[in-house]
Amino acid sequence: MSSTSLKKDYAERIAPALMKKFNYSSTMQVPRLLKIVINEGLGEATGDKKVIETAINELTAITGQKAVATLSRKDISNFKVRKKMPIGVRVTLRRDRMYEFMERFIRIALPRIRDFKGIESKLDGRGNYTVGITEQIIFPEINIDSISKLMGMNITFVTSAATDEEGYALLKEFGLPFKNAK
Repeated sequence: MSSTSLKKDYAERIAPALMKKFNYSSTMQVPRLLKIVINEGLGEATGDKKVIETAINELTAITGQKAVATLSRKDISNFKVRKKMPIGVRVTLRRDRMYEFMERFIRIALPRIRDFKGIESKLDGRGNYTVGITEQIIFPEINIDSISKLMGMNITFVTSAATDEEGYALLKEFGLPFKNAK
């Protein structure tokens, strides 16, 4: 399946199903996926600058889009952090790349997690959902032999849904395997 298949699936199956379920009067009210933000916090980057480069390369390989370093906003002496020091890496995916990543995440990456029983069904109160991944090796783009350190990441699915119920219904229709169905 290509990235357009998930997009087409949204237009042909998911949007009409949500329209019927929530009794929307206009198709513009149907919630949709706006963007996917992948974020990796790297506290150990304060001591070793190569960690940031490695993380940027890995995240770029996973998403197919160039990752950028996130910089600290202020000095924190306890953590040996100076202002504008790189402390993480992130990528924001939209449009076709977003659907392509979501498809690979649901169909390929999640099933590779050991003892996988589904993901938590807790949304943020505004219809957005964040899932934490503990190891980047679940993505087939990462060569297990070439990694020096296991790094986790947060993947946030930002929707246009007004409520958690609508956001949950949208993500469930896309195929995210939630643990306990609402």
